[in-house]
Amino acid sequence: MSDFNLYFTLGREHIANITALDHILFIAALCTRYQFADWKKILILVTAFTIGHSITLALSVLNVVHFSARWIEFLIPVTILITAISNFFVKKFVFKAKFPVIYFFALFFGLIHGLGFSNYLKSLLGKDQNIIWQLFAFNCGLEVGQLIIVLIILVIAFIMVQIFSVNRRDYLLFLSAVIIALSLEMCLQRMPFHF
Repeated sequence: MSDFNLYFTLGREHIANITALDHILFIAALCTRYQFADWKKILILVTAFTIGHSITLALSVLNVVHFSARWIEFLIPVTILITAISNFFVKKFVFKAKFPVIYFFALFFGLIHGLGFSNYLKSLLGKDQNIIWQLFAFNCGLEVGQLIIVLIILVIAFIMVQIFSVNRRDYLLFLSAVIIALSLEMCLQRMPFHF
């Protein structure tokens, strides 16, 4: 069981770490429109993202798919940018659809982020038959780390909106604008082509 704990901890620390700023920004862009009452929607979003990156992470680590690391590192901030821009189109904080489009975005963008995790994980995984168990433990750790980040985001939003009386939409737009600026800078730094 110590193998599970090791890879679980690696997964949690990989995502809940300031060096994983791009993944933290994506989770923030994805979840900042929600509040504590929306916990079921948030859990579905984060799980859809985890499923997406688990699929490509496994396929890449098992050498089923191959990709250009430069392009993936560029596409990750693009996913952040698109998600943050989508927050500007939230008119009401009532989500009537049973399965909003954002769940598909979380799943699809998770596929891209999973490819980004794979280079990191390939260097850590053993070459034995426990690779599936190690992947599972790593993904469980990622999920827990993401939920910790979501909890922090929700607490900050609660403090800003409920205690400091910041307008909820203004808070969403401000945070999204900051995320857009940071993700644009990342896009420029990671551009895989030159003009």
